[in-house]
Amino acid sequence: MRKTLGLLLFSILLSIQVSAQTFTLEKLNGFNKLTMDEFKKEMKQLQFRFYDRTEGLGFLLTEYDSPDYTSKIGKFEYAEEKSGDRIEFEFKDKKEYDQYLKLILADGYKETEKGKIITKEPYIDYYRNKEHIRLILPKTGGSSPYTIIVFK
Repeated sequence: MRKTLGLLLFSILLSIQVSAQTFTLEKLNGFNKLTMDEFKKEMKQLQFRFYDRTEGLGFLLTEYDSPDYTSKIGKFEYAEEKSGDRIEFEFKDKKEYDQYLKLILADGYKETEKGKIITKEPYIDYYRNKEHIRLILPKTGGSSPYTIIVFK
C-alpha cells in the first residue's frame, strides 16, 4: 500500500513538473542548433503537441503547444539566410517574464534597443557579444502573451 501511494505521489509530481515546463536560456539556445527534424523529436519527447506549420517566402515555421496549453514554442528555419533562424517561446505569465529578464541580465546581456514589432507589441533587445535575445511584451492593455525570441 505504501509503495503504491509513493508511486502515485511521484507520478502526480512528475505530471505537475511536465505541465509547468519552462526552458532555460541555454535550452532555448540549444534548440537553434537542432535541425527541424531533431527539434520535432525533442518536442515529442517533451510531450508538446503539434500546433501549426507555416511556410513563407524562404522560411518554415513549426509550432508546438505545451502539454497544459499555457505556452507555445516555434522554430523558424530560413532556406538561405541561416542567421535568421530563431526560436520563439510564448507564455502567458508576467512572473515567468520577470524570471527570464532576471536571467538575461544575470547572464551579462545588455539592453540595446526598444521598439514595436509590426503588430504593435513593444519589444526590448538584449545582446551579449553576438548573441541576441528579444523580449516581446503584450500589447498595451493586454495581459498576454509574453514572448522570448532567441536568435541564432
